[in-house]
Amino acid sequence: MAWFRKERKKLVPQRRELNPELWLKCDGCAEILYRAKVRENHNVCPKCGFHFRIGVDGYTALLLDHGFEVVTDACLGSVDPLGFVDSKPYPERLEAAARRSGHPEAVVTGEGHIDGIRVAFGVMDFEFIGGSMGSVVGEKIARLAERARERRLPLVIVSASGGARMMEGVLSLMQMAKTAAAIARLHQARLPYVSILTNPTTGGVTASFAMLGDVVIAEPGVLIGFAGPRVIEQTIKQELPEGFQRAEFLLEHGMVDLIVARPQMKTTLARLLHHMADGCDPSG
Repeated sequence: MAWFRKERKKLVPQRRELNPELWLKCDGCAEILYRAKVRENHNVCPKCGFHFRIGVDGYTALLLDHGFEVVTDACLGSVDPLGFVDSKPYPERLEAAARRSGHPEAVVTGEGHIDGIRVAFGVMDFEFIGGSMGSVVGEKIARLAERARERRLPLVIVSASGGARMMEGVLSLMQMAKTAAAIARLHQARLPYVSILTNPTTGGVTASFAMLGDVVIAEPGVLIGFAGPRVIEQTIKQELPEGFQRAEFLLEHGMVDLIVARPQMKTTLARLLHHMADGCDPSG
């Protein structure tokens, strides 16, 4: 009688491939999100508030009234002082990074307006070798601070970096002292510097200009530190507290002044600058 029985076919769920141009997966909550909605929300997850990386162009559009009105030192580019080769020669790595990021180095500097106040403005590009600070990055940051001092402008820098660039050895490490000295001269001139930390801000950048702002602002959940958590745990042989090196932990321990979500960043920054810019030249 087996031929009277209907055999039920097992239904195998079909895995649907998502179009990456339309959808993305949130790194914070694993929700599948419609890209257009995320863009409308300043590239912040509407479910959990995770901040996606937006790069130089994103922060320029977010914070400056009309984008960069002056771009400074765009002609500066790194050389290969050590003849460094890892998986590829350093010059090839620089060329690939420039093509991928669309910028000649890991920082873009210049001037623009924030809520009508003219500022010296710099923003780091994590797409360029992890936003690493080599000789040119340090030189451009130092020149930007000097330009702010000479023109009596507030200074605003958006940081995102994995630290000093190993391909340039001690020449990259010395940029920590150079940038810190330039910021000190700005402080002596009583001109405001606001530092904005985005994910991640680590290594030599954290150990120099990124933490020297009169006000240090971080986006929510940002990784901030010198050495990575795993390196620290292996060194001190202890388990680190939960959330160690995240913006919220640093705020609680006095290393960060404010945590500001991206949609409120420009409003907060404008309020700070209007309060602090007494003595600056608003016309530039």
